[in-house]
Amino acid sequence: MSKCYDTIIIGAGIAGATAAYTLTQQNQKVLVFDKKGIAFGGSGAAGAFVSPKIGKGSPLQKLTNEAFSFAKDFYLSICPEYFHQTGVIRIPKDEEDAQKFSEYELYNDNVYENYTNQQLKAEGINTNFESFFFPEAGDCDAMAVCEFLLQEIEILQYEVEELKKENGVWVVGEYSAKNIILATGYESNLADLRYMGIRGTWGSRGDYRSALDLKMSMHKSISVSANVNGIIKIGATHVKSKEPCITCEGKPLKGLFESASQMVDTSDFVLKETYCGMRSGSKDYFPLVGKVIDVPMMLEHYPKVLRGSKPELLYVENLYVFNGLGGRGFVFAPLMAAWLAQHIVDEKEVNKRVSADRLFFKWARKLKND
Repeated sequence: MSKCYDTIIIGAGIAGATAAYTLTQQNQKVLVFDKKGIAFGGSGAAGAFVSPKIGKGSPLQKLTNEAFSFAKDFYLSICPEYFHQTGVIRIPKDEEDAQKFSEYELYNDNVYENYTNQQLKAEGINTNFESFFFPEAGDCDAMAVCEFLLQEIEILQYEVEELKKENGVWVVGEYSAKNIILATGYESNLADLRYMGIRGTWGSRGDYRSALDLKMSMHKSISVSANVNGIIKIGATHVKSKEPCITCEGKPLKGLFESASQMVDTSDFVLKETYCGMRSGSKDYFPLVGKVIDVPMMLEHYPKVLRGSKPELLYVENLYVFNGLGGRGFVFAPLMAAWLAQHIVDEKEVNKRVSADRLFFKWARKLKND
């Protein structure tokens, strides 16, 4: 006899963890699989900064800032001990970038203040530019947040190699469920997800012991956290790569530390630990949430999709994806998990901005040309 669940989630990073927590809150019986353990990959290596996106009001900025507002309330209500609301300073990269900040200011939808370079220098931050300070922002303890969200949920360290259905039910070993959620990050080989364009970005982060009295976090190309319990985080690199740990040449933190040293006094920093992992993103940088299209079935039944036809989409029944959160996983995950849970439990349509359906027809047309 198999052990039965409402939903099996494959992947225990921040996507899988928030999905599992949110579904459990809606009385779903959930099982989580991960081949290496909780937050072992990109989520564990994340700086886990939770802050708004600045810019000129693009659709991605609007979605990010909507997700930010949801995320900071989520962490403050669920696990406030692991969310450090220190505020985040956004510093222009150079003179050209500084000139753009006056344009960006029109689109700052979240609470913010302008800080002069004199104010920042008084805080121990070196810059010649006026910057934005977002007091509601901060950073998470990445591993601790994922562990907290999954503490009441059954988790198995197990590598799922294939998906099977028996009598309309998904079966993984001795376990079965009505639904499966693929929160597998850059390793997405359990279904035909080619149309989603999932790609890996290799990232590294360093945690340093320091007595520096740094009260706020900051971002200027890279991020430096406030000092929390004697630890300052520097992260994270963003290197596009198909394979992990081949681009850093054994010195993943060298460039990060050099950049941080231009921002704050790093003279007493002592490296405590290095974290490395692969994040997953999408072609258009928006998350990927919702049903999985049955690609072989679409190509077999509707070959004209290769020439621009747009028939009704066919899906793999009760198979869902939760992926493509990129470098803002801890910002996007709580809201995306809420939308996915509403879709699975209440059959509410997934927000079109993040539905993976948006990418299929363009991919199909390109497939013909390839």
